[in-house]
Order: sequence, then structure tokens, then C-alpha cells
Amino acid sequence: MLSPTGPEVRRVRPDELLPWLETLTTTFLERPDIAKIAEQLGPYWDFTRLWGAFDGRVVGTLRTWATELTVPGGAFVPSTGVSAVTVMATHRRRGLLRRMIAAEHDAARERGEAIAILYASEAPIYGRFGYGTGVTSCAWTLDTRSTGFVSEPVGNVTIASIDDALVGLIRDLYDRYRRQRVGEVRRRDFTFGMDVGLVEIAWETPWKGWVAVHRDAAGEADGFARYTADQKWEHHQPRSVVKVQDFVALNDRAYDALWRFLADLDLVATIRAERRSPYERLPWLLTNRRAIEPDDIGDGLWVALLDVPAALAARTYERPGDLVIDVVDAEPGSGRTRVRLESGPDGSACAITTRDADLTVHADALGAAYLGGTPLRHAALARGFEEHRPGALSDADAIFRTIDQPSCTTFF
Repeated sequence: MLSPTGPEVRRVRPDELLPWLETLTTTFLERPDIAKIAEQLGPYWDFTRLWGAFDGRVVGTLRTWATELTVPGGAFVPSTGVSAVTVMATHRRRGLLRRMIAAEHDAARERGEAIAILYASEAPIYGRFGYGTGVTSCAWTLDTRSTGFVSEPVGNVTIASIDDALVGLIRDLYDRYRRQRVGEVRRRDFTFGMDVGLVEIAWETPWKGWVAVHRDAAGEADGFARYTADQKWEHHQPRSVVKVQDFVALNDRAYDALWRFLADLDLVATIRAERRSPYERLPWLLTNRRAIEPDDIGDGLWVALLDVPAALAARTYERPGDLVIDVVDAEPGSGRTRVRLESGPDGSACAITTRDADLTVHADALGAAYLGGTPLRHAALARGFEEHRPGALSDADAIFRTIDQPSCTTFF
């Protein structure tokens, strides 16, 4: 039944998965085997998190999954991971995206998820829904022929067998890693089998590569690198390229040794690692820092605060402060949410207040600054801000910033 306001927005039934996938893949200009995808992924997906816009057929899609976001101070905040967002070209500019996002945001708050996260296929879309760029990412390209390393590796690196035991090992290592890295998210269990090619999905080219595992002096695994390679020869010389899909290190020793291992691989001239942070220590490990370059620098994980007081209270702040913030359009069309944030390195408190505001900013700016990597003053410039107390923006900027930059290696 159609809504009097236009196409109906509602959850998708299991028997509607095929047309939902047809709309999704058509909009993303893909032609995979959707029947196979439905068979393979349907058992893993939560249909209470699948949304569609219906106008006699599926004309819009949105899917989410339950996760956690690691925030400054080490808390793991329940979050909704948003993906598969599309509207058919025939139904644009009718408010369908806004309605689907609003429906999911309402459902997320009912589930107790204070934060929504996503990767944006098109950057101009999501700011008006309260999302801001919380993590900056890049790719690192290393010319292994032009440099050495400043120190010798510590520990032992081996190539692991691709089996169920490895799946359990990398799942455990990643889970330990994401708990100590601001900006990382909890991954879904079934994805680890896909990552090493033991579970094949028709949507993607089967992974065929290797996993190097680092162990410390006691034999305890503390890092891994998952990689593939493109064979390449130039002028009868080996110039192969290693592509790193996952790089997880629980400490500096594992980090250093795994990079040294990759750089020493035979026949390899170039290593390329994507979804990394521009602020990594890798260049400082090299005798020639010009041998490595960051590129493709841009927005990574986007963050929206669905429950502003709960989200702000969940993290800690390196500087103490007492600030009243008017958050404009915390939910599209909702007006303003005014909160008082009492911040500090040992904990924080945040609640709705009627006190006079010190500062007014838009929700997307607050989402961008939330993890501590994006200056609030920069994020606020896009749509403006109001200082009701002189110096309030500088105070807020100092409160939200963190020494360590957030990073996120999980793409969804």
C-alpha cells in the first residue's frame, strides 16, 4: 500500500530481497549474480535493519548492521553501521533518502545505539543528515628498492596456513586491536572467513593471498598482515606490487617487524596499503623517508551522533571544560538540541540543559570533531556557527581534540 506522501518506506521482507538487491546493484552500476548473493548473504543479514522505498517496485535501499565504535578514553559505544544507501534515478528529489535515514535513526535510538557511522560514496550527501568526517584515511605506497629500515625486527614472522584456525586467530587479534584504537569498529564474525577466501561471496572476486603472523619472543601472536600480489616485470627485472588489505599490530614491535617482512619479500618493488592513517609511524622506520608517500588522502569514516548527550558522555577529554552547546538539526527537521558538557580526562557528563548556550554548531560539525581528529573550528566553517560567549569555539576545539589521531581500517 502506498503512503499518501508518496512511495512507502518500510522494512524489507525476506521474500523481497531479490528486487531489493536488483535496485541496489543497478544504482551502483553493478551486474553481479543477485540470486547467489541473496543465497549467500541472506542468512547473515538482520532483516529488521533492511529498509526499502516501495513504489510498486523497490526504488530505494538502505541497510545497517550492529557494531561498536571505540571512542577516546576506550569506551565501546553501540553504533549502527549504515551501508547500501541508494535511490533510483527515477525517484530522486522526493525525500526518500531522508525518510529511510530518519526511519533507521529512530530504530537505532530504540535499540540504544547512540552513534551512526558510514562511508560516503558521494561526499555532499550526508552532512545534511548530521554526519561529519570523523576519520581521515589514506593509502601508503612504499618503494622497497629505495630504502632500508633503521632497526632490526624483533620477534618472528611466519606465513600462516589458510584454515579455520587462522580465522579464529585474526578475529581475536583484530578484536584486541580495535579495543585500543579510537575510530575502529567491531567487525561481523562472518567477514573474517571471507577475508581469507574460505567463504566466497558472488559480490566480490575471491581473495587469494597470504597472511603473515608476527609472534613475540614468548610465541604469542600479536599482529598480522593480509596481502595479495600483482606480478610485474620491467626490463627483465622483478617489479611486483604487494597490496595490503589488512594490517593489525598490537604493539610497535609487531608493527615494525611486519612492515620489514613485507618490504623484504622477494621480487617485490612496491607495497601499497589502503585504508590507513596519514599519521602512522611508518615513514620514521625508514632510512629514506622519501621512499614512502601517502596518497588518496580524504574522508574515511563518517560519524553522526544520534543521542548527543549519551555520545558526548561516553568519551573522555584530555582537557577539562564546562560548555553549553546548541546542536542544530541533530536529527533532520528536529531543530536544536542543547546540552551541557562537563569534560575531563577521568570522565565526563553531558545532559540536556536550559542554560544559555556558549556555542551553536551544526550536527555534522560535531560528528566530525567527535573522535578528536578533526578540529571543530574547521568543521564548523562549512555551515557556520555562533559564539554566544567570546572564545567558546576555541574552548570547544581544545576540548574535543586528542593527541592521537583516530583511524579506521574496516570498510563496509
